[in-house]
Amino acid sequence: MRLYTKSGDKGQTSVIGGRLDKDDIRVEAYGTIDELNSFVGKAICELDQKMFKDIIDDLEKIQHELFDCGSELSNIKKEREHKLTEEPITYMENKIDDFIEEAPALERFILPGGSDAASTIHICRTVARRAERMIVTLMKTEEGVSPIPLKYVNRLSDYFFAVARVINARLEIPDVEYIRSAKVFRGSNKKKKEE
Repeated sequence: MRLYTKSGDKGQTSVIGGRLDKDDIRVEAYGTIDELNSFVGKAICELDQKMFKDIIDDLEKIQHELFDCGSELSNIKKEREHKLTEEPITYMENKIDDFIEEAPALERFILPGGSDAASTIHICRTVARRAERMIVTLMKTEEGVSPIPLKYVNRLSDYFFAVARVINARLEIPDVEYIRSAKVFRGSNKKKKEE
């Protein structure tokens, strides 16, 4: 099998159901999902296999879901298979709630950083936000785009924020608050209130 086909040498690429210019917003959207998936893989490599087994399992699951998301966005057929469902969105919401309980209370914006893995997860968060913006643009310009990828990527960026904080917390690396931030988060989480 050859990796190169030369079919894209004139600035177009194959999608499910046809061909598009490589700078088409649809190609930009699913290409950004692919970029995000690569950063998720990098984060997995930076995590201790024992301490972060639960997070690694989640991230590997997310990598498969990102492939589903990219596949859905790259489909221009009128009859489309929807691989992505609401199930992983609900799952992430439950995990976000758990991670908020585990991490220290938060009142202000924090700087992306801390450990290597948390920093990579923050990159994942910002790439997810960029993908989200592109999907919004795609939905404005084309009919028939499923709303599930947008909802999924929106929740995923929240998940990454929560995960980055938990990674630092488990490593006992404090988050650094943005020094000019007002108090933007309403108090502490339930666990901290009970203490």
